[in-house]
Amino acid sequence: MAPFDFGQKVDPAFFDRLTGENYHLNSSGYIRKGWEMFQEHIGEFIGFTLIVFAVSIVSSKLESLGSLLFSSLAAPLYAGYTIAAFRILSGQTLQFSDFFKGFNYFLPLFLGSLASGILVGIGFVLLIIPGIYLAIGYMLTTFLIIDLRMEFWQAMETSRKIITKNWFSFFGFALLLFLVNVLGIIALGVGLLVSIPVTSCAVAIAYQEIVGLYAEEW
Repeated sequence: MAPFDFGQKVDPAFFDRLTGENYHLNSSGYIRKGWEMFQEHIGEFIGFTLIVFAVSIVSSKLESLGSLLFSSLAAPLYAGYTIAAFRILSGQTLQFSDFFKGFNYFLPLFLGSLASGILVGIGFVLLIIPGIYLAIGYMLTTFLIIDLRMEFWQAMETSRKIITKNWFSFFGFALLLFLVNVLGIIALGVGLLVSIPVTSCAVAIAYQEIVGLYAEEW
């Protein structure tokens, strides 16, 4: 997929099973598997996370320009964890360069991040609860864009519909992911080198078990 392609429209019937039936989340199991995935590729995950931290630090020094720069780079950068996890889950070899393939999906990832951020922000301003609902509901957006090359708005709405079927379980999963990253912050911040990759992989594993993986290459 070219970086500035908008993505494709996927037949909504493709997701009828997921939006019409319930499913089970194994939140602790996803985190455990994420930890195992991290351990198997510890060097690659820590190395990439250090690069993400470096980009964040450099951007912060540039004030408003840096904020704009990092906000445009954040989605494709963090998508690197997703692509790495997808490759591992599908039994493919992981190369360090694979972490940067999120930029192949730059435009839909950027637009999805921007649109969801605006809508979640409006939701929080209005009554808070709508913001929480949407923040959880859009958790699978990145994964749908990368796996199915889906255009950003359909990815957002498909994610929301899938998660709404089991929203409270996803809310509990999100809280658990948040707590793991809080522990990473408590560990002098160094723990984030572990918690960010582990939690990112955990969500990718959840996506794979709930939705499946459909692409052969990411």
